[in-house]
Amino acid sequence: MVKMGFLSLVAVLCCAHLAYGEIHSMKYFYTATSGIQTFPEFVTVLLVDGQPASYYDSNIRRETPRQDWMKNAVDADYWDRGTQISIGDEQSYKANIDIAKQRFNQTGGMHSVQNMYGCQWDDETHVIDGYDQNGYDGEDFVTLDLKNLRYIATTPESQLTVNKWNSNPGQLAYDKQYYTQICIEWLKKYVEYGSSTLGKKVAPEVSLLQKGPEVACHATGFHPDAVMITWKKDGVEVDDDVDVGETLPNEDGTFQKRSVLTISPKERTKTQYSCEVTHKSGLIEKILDEAELKTITPGSGQAPVGIIIGAFLGFLALIALIGGAVWYKRRNPGNGFVAAKTGENSSRSSDEA
Repeated sequence: MVKMGFLSLVAVLCCAHLAYGEIHSMKYFYTATSGIQTFPEFVTVLLVDGQPASYYDSNIRRETPRQDWMKNAVDADYWDRGTQISIGDEQSYKANIDIAKQRFNQTGGMHSVQNMYGCQWDDETHVIDGYDQNGYDGEDFVTLDLKNLRYIATTPESQLTVNKWNSNPGQLAYDKQYYTQICIEWLKKYVEYGSSTLGKKVAPEVSLLQKGPEVACHATGFHPDAVMITWKKDGVEVDDDVDVGETLPNEDGTFQKRSVLTISPKERTKTQYSCEVTHKSGLIEKILDEAELKTITPGSGQAPVGIIIGAFLGFLALIALIGGAVWYKRRNPGNGFVAAKTGENSSRSSDEA
């Protein structure tokens, strides 16, 4: 099984519509931690088309809207119901960490339990897909193969869970119904609720930033999230010595992305390098020359090229910092249960882990 990091997964799910049309997505992220004092012990986030729609953590202990369109689309009871569900999820996830530590024969230390699940829908081809990734301590644990309707174990410790889940035809049938029908129905509703915001088109602002031999082509403030950044040398695409970052959300609902080219000042004088940013709003090209280049100097307060994340949302920073590349889930109160939301604060069915 090929492992995919959290941000890489977001990039694939969010940005595929550059080539294949308008793909809408709904993703839930659950993260529980222990032994990490500077972060909430439990966080849940709902993303719709890459934008945070609702949020809960163990510090605020309240399900809250993150978009005006989400707040206005539902009644006040929606947030009360969501709060109660998230409080229950919080307790379950804390228990999950203890169970996982027992499975892996661990005692103290820093640990994380995570789950990412959701669905996507192409409004042009009507192709749908669903995904459910589970992990423990930043390593794959269980992943859903929706096409073959089975769960895949990636460690010996997860085989017992997978055997039980795959031997429950009723739960598998529900999972198929959830990912192919229920989740898609709620995704379409959320897209309709937020059409004025999710459908907006904002061109990126593009800057060339230099720190030593690294030159970053940084695009920010764009919407929708699909963007492609390409470096060219005398008009020919360059792949070597290029590090393409992930598409990250800004707090205002727009997105940012960067691509870093490592090149010596001497090499820049020999040939012409340019950066092309392709977005739904159009094509932007920046020629790499001194007039366009901004230098980042140590101690200036500017972000280093390798960490240009702007106003990156706290929940994503949390996931990245604790190694949230993959996800982990259990399904029974006291024995590992996650009440995953399906919309309107309801919970998915569960079975014994």
